[in-house]
Amino acid sequence: MNDGQSNDRPIIAFDSGIGGLTVLREARVLIPDRRFVYIADDAGFPYGDWEEEALKQRIVGLIDGFIGKYDPELVIIPCNTASTLVLEDLRRVFPSVPFVGTVPAIKPAAERTSSGLISVLATPGTVKRAYTRDLIQSFATKCHVRLVGSQSLARMAEMHMRGELIDDEAIRAEIAPCFYEKDGARTDIVVLACTHYPLLVNVFRRLAPWPVDWLDPAEAIARRALSLLTPNGTGVEPEHGDDIAVFTSGNPDFPTRRLLQGFGLATGVIA
Repeated sequence: MNDGQSNDRPIIAFDSGIGGLTVLREARVLIPDRRFVYIADDAGFPYGDWEEEALKQRIVGLIDGFIGKYDPELVIIPCNTASTLVLEDLRRVFPSVPFVGTVPAIKPAAERTSSGLISVLATPGTVKRAYTRDLIQSFATKCHVRLVGSQSLARMAEMHMRGELIDDEAIRAEIAPCFYEKDGARTDIVVLACTHYPLLVNVFRRLAPWPVDWLDPAEAIARRALSLLTPNGTGVEPEHGDDIAVFTSGNPDFPTRRLLQGFGLATGVIA
């Protein structure tokens, strides 16, 4: 829309929990003239526990309902597990809606690495997807890429952001396989292939056996979303007071509501 009128159709950001807030934060910086609806499928969290076909049906059904309710201009899926599983299905089922997915940042990691040793820290679902291995085959054949699947880090990230105590040793054990040496070289980049993981990046830095570049895809996802939008033409940057958060459980707990308030999102909105 470029007629000087404000576009009230929102951008939806859909994630399994609160991990996608890392992407939402970047998107709101780059796209200040749009309204956002953040959707957390907390009733289905964590996605790593689901069978693929059941999860696929769940996500397509939920997105169908939210598209009908909000008529979004664009949908961001800031979730590697969901994107690598169901993004093509969503584009096929909803051809009139642009989708921006999230896939492991293997290409930029391969371009940046000095040692040639890269680790991809992801959920087990993302690790086992053919999509992830295809990315390695396409962009990182000259690198040694280690895939590290964590069953627990997404839960730990949610606990951490709610102010709950998490055990350093438990986190150290999850990230330890990312660090390896080969022919005198060391891992120098760890791809954060789950949008929950940047919520723990300061903890990762503190517990890492040596410094590495923790590659967060949030800014790249936001830039991709921006590239698909038509400018509003108003030149006015509205306040974000009308950005909302929706939880599929309908009942986010108090620490979560307080966290969302810190992100400037209206809370307690029931799906």
